[in-house]
Amino acid sequence: MRSYAFLNSTVSIMAVQIKLRKGGDIKLQGSAEKAIIEAPKSEFFAIKPSDFHGVTPKLILKEGAKVKAGTPVYYDKGNEKIKFSSPVSGEISEVVRGARRVILEIKIKADGTDVSEEVGVGTSDNKEQIIEKLLNVGLWPMIKQRPFNCIANPEDAPKAVFVSAFDSSPLAPDYDFLLKGREHDFQAGIDALAKLSGTGKVNLSVSSDNSSSWMSRVNNAEVAEIGGQHPAGNVGVQIHHLNPMNKGEVVWTVNAQDVAIIGSLLKTGKVSTKKVVALTGSEVESPKYFNATIGQNLAGVFEGNIKTAEESPRFISGNVLTGSKVEKDGYLGFYDSQLTVIPEGDKYDFFGWAVPVQPEKYSFSHTLWSWITPKKEYRLNTNLNGEGRAFVVSGQYEALLPMSILPVHLLKACLVEDIDMMEGLGIYEIVPEDIALCEFACTSKQPTQEILQAGLDLVKKECA
Repeated sequence: MRSYAFLNSTVSIMAVQIKLRKGGDIKLQGSAEKAIIEAPKSEFFAIKPSDFHGVTPKLILKEGAKVKAGTPVYYDKGNEKIKFSSPVSGEISEVVRGARRVILEIKIKADGTDVSEEVGVGTSDNKEQIIEKLLNVGLWPMIKQRPFNCIANPEDAPKAVFVSAFDSSPLAPDYDFLLKGREHDFQAGIDALAKLSGTGKVNLSVSSDNSSSWMSRVNNAEVAEIGGQHPAGNVGVQIHHLNPMNKGEVVWTVNAQDVAIIGSLLKTGKVSTKKVVALTGSEVESPKYFNATIGQNLAGVFEGNIKTAEESPRFISGNVLTGSKVEKDGYLGFYDSQLTVIPEGDKYDFFGWAVPVQPEKYSFSHTLWSWITPKKEYRLNTNLNGEGRAFVVSGQYEALLPMSILPVHLLKACLVEDIDMMEGLGIYEIVPEDIALCEFACTSKQPTQEILQAGLDLVKKECA
């Protein structure tokens, strides 16, 4: 077997195998035990427009309207074909608005009947029929687009469809485990996505640590084995190494669990928004997997399962790098398969910077002793451990981003809104989650994800 090393990876020509040399794993306490239990029943569910970046919602239904699972509730003003539906059957109880009447949440009171919209069984549907069904019941937003990390435009012709079958972020759920028993739904979803792809197959990435997974043997997929530390599981990194994007090209991506939801719709003709969610984090008494529903209220999941500590807990829908802060009685995000609870960090160490040995703290650099114990798990909080300072080229970002991109130069181009420079530095290939690890390690304490997203929004507005 011959192998060729280039840039940040090693590729074998015998099979599609990629070993990333750059990146870093943050080992946190509170990984989920591989046991699935039913989440406590939720009376209220919510659709949050904030889950969909760049979407301007326009209501289809008003308060008091009766809905089924899959009934469209609002659409995007920018593209009226893209609808967003209720995850359960019941009644719209409240439309929560913020400043300037911006819609924050649309709350739905479930009736407990689990009645759903029906679209007819369609495992043999063609591309146009699949797109129409997904649009009509509000599942189309599960398909996202690169560049810009937005909801895919159904009128575009993607050159490829990518699915990452593993997640490398801190305390990430095991997709091989949470999709156990849904193999047929997953295959049906892959078959449908293959019809949407420009290649006729789906690019499916599996972890090289779990190359024997059943996911690596699905049909209508070009499987690649990816090895290395985070962000190896990010689909953007996988696209960069397997099928790099150029200006004007479009690639669609779908989360592995959403593939099964799409497959279930086409197999049964009914909408089901149920998924398995990992409850993780150092502040969780018993981290486990839960059978949950998209948009469900999280009060019952957290209740009685949070440790008592001096510091108040931070509740996150998603992982610690890219997730969204929610309240204890908040709602599960549309794209999230993980909930994380860590210390808020509202307790501070007096002269903490001057203490030479701090075994409870972690850093990618050698300024702390954590590099001596690479397998130790940490209880980290949300403190920045410093203030904003000069944004300098230190080589820190380049060591953590396994892409042939100069991240600091790209971010500076975003700050000065130089579109030509952004394009030349590869902004079409990267999204905020790819650079989240750099934000964690940043000595300058720069909000890298926020800066990059602003740059992407500007390029999309001016050039798309």
